Amino acid sequence: MTATQTEPAPPDTVPERGGPLFLRGKEVGVVGAVVVVFAVFALGNANFAGLSNLQTMGVDLAQYGLLALGVSFVIITGGIDLSVGSVVALSGVWSAWLNVHAGLPDVVAIAVTLVTGAAIGLVHGFSVTILGVPPFVTTLVTLVAARGAALALTQGFPIDGVGATFTSIAQYRIAAIPVPALLFAGACVLAWFFLERTHVGRQLYAVGGNAEASRLAGIRTRRRVVLAYVVSSVLASAVGVLVTARLTVGQPSVATGWELNAIAAAVIGGISLSGGVGRVIGVAFGAVLLVCINSGLVILHVSPYYQQIVLGAVLAVAVVTDRLRARRSERNQS
Repeated sequence: MTATQTEPAPPDTVPERGGPLFLRGKEVGVVGAVVVVFAVFALGNANFAGLSNLQTMGVDLAQYGLLALGVSFVIITGGIDLSVGSVVALSGVWSAWLNVHAGLPDVVAIAVTLVTGAAIGLVHGFSVTILGVPPFVTTLVTLVAARGAALALTQGFPIDGVGATFTSIAQYRIAAIPVPALLFAGACVLAWFFLERTHVGRQLYAVGGNAEASRLAGIRTRRRVVLAYVVSSVLASAVGVLVTARLTVGQPSVATGWELNAIAAAVIGGISLSGGVGRVIGVAFGAVLLVCINSGLVILHVSPYYQQIVLGAVLAVAVVTDRLRARRSERNQS
């Protein structure tokens, strides 16, 4: 392998040849937090661990988890995606509009929605890499514009009458497990394999760790960044379809603030806001932790206002922990 083909390996991410470790330091912490939080809420109210609530949590997990996975791809490359909540709303409304008003078959409407999500991701990627617009600004524009487009499509009113395929996605169970939860599990496996076992996945980490060094090593950094934004937007569009399937209507007001949930789950799971570090297993358990907290607070009849305070506190702890990890890593390298 020549010098121009050599690429920097992502630190603390790609397993050694001896075999992958299922859990490492950062993941052990979030898994332990999940166990503790689940036990506390289960003891506080027996309904929390009941089958019905667990199934509801499974559907919630699919929504928050898929968003967190997509956002993680972007953060790993050193960017940020603030648009995913609005993309969820637009995609949900768009899929319903295509199905009900344009008369497209259910599957075709869903496919077109996912393609639309990919197009949004391409716009984000090209804006960041070709035009040089900061990721924060690029995705903030979409956050506002996509929400406006969702309202324009519906004039503020839900679109009902979606086909049976939509409703079956949310209502069908396999061995008592909701289909959306199984979709999330499958997405985690694919994301893990891609990021930790493929050449391109390793390059995403390298770009986030040091974009200039990656470019000099022969990595097509622009393509990798664009890919990350496409993945994020496609997964957000998929969540939009799941939300429409769950509500049986295209509702333009859904997913407000969900981008914060997604970023929180990613950071809690060990994805560094500085880029280049983090694993899918951590993101998955970060999403599980947030879902447990939200569901537990609802079960215990805690006011929604306090739920937002708790989410903010959890996000603050995650960000502070991320900064402390980054400083410790810098000291170790110096």
